[in-house]
This record gives sequence, C-alpha cells and structure tokens, in this order.
Amino acid sequence: MQSTTLPAVLAPVISPFNSNGRIDVAKLLKQCQWLKANDVGIAIFGTNSESNSISVAEKLEVLEKLIIGEVDPKTMMPGTGACSVDETALMTSAAVKAGCAGVLMLPPFYYKDVSDDGLFAYFSEVIEKVGDSALQIYLYNIPPMTKISMSLGLLERLITAYPNTIAGMKDTSGDWSYTEAVLKQFAARGFRMFVGNELFLLRTMRAGGYGCISSMANIDPRRIAYLAAHWEDSNAQQLQADIDTLRACLVPFPTVPTMKAVIAQFSNDPEWARVRPPLVSLTTEQRKQMAIELGKIQFSIDDLS
Repeated sequence: MQSTTLPAVLAPVISPFNSNGRIDVAKLLKQCQWLKANDVGIAIFGTNSESNSISVAEKLEVLEKLIIGEVDPKTMMPGTGACSVDETALMTSAAVKAGCAGVLMLPPFYYKDVSDDGLFAYFSEVIEKVGDSALQIYLYNIPPMTKISMSLGLLERLITAYPNTIAGMKDTSGDWSYTEAVLKQFAARGFRMFVGNELFLLRTMRAGGYGCISSMANIDPRRIAYLAAHWEDSNAQQLQADIDTLRACLVPFPTVPTMKAVIAQFSNDPEWARVRPPLVSLTTEQRKQMAIELGKIQFSIDDLS
C-alpha cells in the first residue's frame, strides 16, 4: 500500500445550494476551510453531499473551483462512484489529476444481486481506464443504500490484483461483525478502514482501523477528530460516550436535512437548509424539536459564522 496524507476523520461535506438550486461554491469553500481548521478532511460528493443528485459536470466544476480556492487536495477524498464505468473513470481521473489523496468509490448500485465477478470487472475496468499509478481507491460499502455488500472474497481479489491502488474502505454497513472481519483479514496489509459511523470510531481504532467518515463530522468535527487522535488515552471511552450523545438526540430526524438544519441554525444562514429533490427540508415543527433536543445536551457550534 502507498502512504497517505489523509487525516483520520473526514466529513462527507454537505452541499450548500443557492436559490437557483446550484451548488454555492463560495459557501462550500468556506465550510471546507472551517472543517480543515477543526482537523477534519474533506470527502465531497459523498452520501451526505447528495452526490447522486449532482451531475458529473457540476462535480467537475466544483472540484476545480475548490482546488483553485486552496482546499488542500492532500486532505480530500471525493466520491467518484457511479453506475457506469465511463462516468466513474471520468470523475476519478479528474480527482487524481487534481492531486486528491484518494477517491471514495461506490459499487454500481442500480442492478441488485450482482456477482463478485461482475463487481470485480467493474472496479478493474475503472482502474484500467484511469491508468494512473497515483490512484488510491477507498471502496464504499453501504449496503443499506446500494443493496450490494462487498464480500471478503471480492476484497481479497481486488487487493491482490491492485495492491497499490485499492487503499481501503469506508464501511457504512452498520454491521460490526463485518467491519471486524475486514480488519482482521486486511488491516495488517495496510488496508485502511474508515468506519461510516462515529459510534464505531473507538472500537475501529482499537481493532487497527484508520478512522471514520461520518455525517456527524459536519457538525461536531473537533470532538470526533480529537478522539481519533487520542483513542489510546485513559478517557477515550468517555470521549466516545460524549460524542454518541449527539447522534442519539438527532436519530429521530432524517440525516441530510438535519445536518443542513443544524448548520443553518448555528451559522444564522437559512439558505443552508436547502436540499435537492427527492429530499425535503425539515418542517418547521421538526426544526423546533431538533433545537429542543440540541438544547437538552447544550450543544453549540461557537466558531461557525
């Protein structure tokens, strides 16, 4: 495995939309800078970015503008996976040429019950089309959304065939037994495991994982990054429990609209609440209840302006 400049915690950065429904690049740039200042890396075009509601052309434009705006590509892991090999290769090539430290790649998610042979062929074709030794792929395992799970056998084939390219995984299966099995089989070979839920962060670090890429890093970056850096400290379990409390109070609300509502509240910018169809923003009642729940745990974001 190649070395990496990626931090242990990345945020699947939520995408701000302007009144015309386009990504507000200036606002996104500011958010990325705030996340970086809180020791968190940048995973644009992930699930929480509403990536599958954003065209490849728009993604390419936004990526270019973020790089021009001095978002450090060495801390970036853009989502590049799509259902077609060509679209995935196009987006992936752009990320590699921009100097991004890695890419987060979904499997082709439209067809269900596909075989390991089919999945291997997909990733293999993308790698061959990109044809760049700098490419670092982090496989995105999120079966609750894709209905596709990446077997240990598939991972073995990919790592064996492309040991310098298949760098790791974001696992959002929610199945700790699977996460643990991947870590036991591949962590010693340099395979970097990012868990997709900060609830598993301490457990993952203790089992040899690399970190997490979690929606909550959009609103609680500093504490999550601190735990990832101090997981061996004597108070690590309490740090994890404190972080868990925030997710527990937000679980009743839909994830993406809620992340945006929290940022809108603490930045005093209601435009942050916009989402793209088919998602819908929180209702007035939901926003009020969310604010009550956050108040109960005295949560705030003091430096978000």
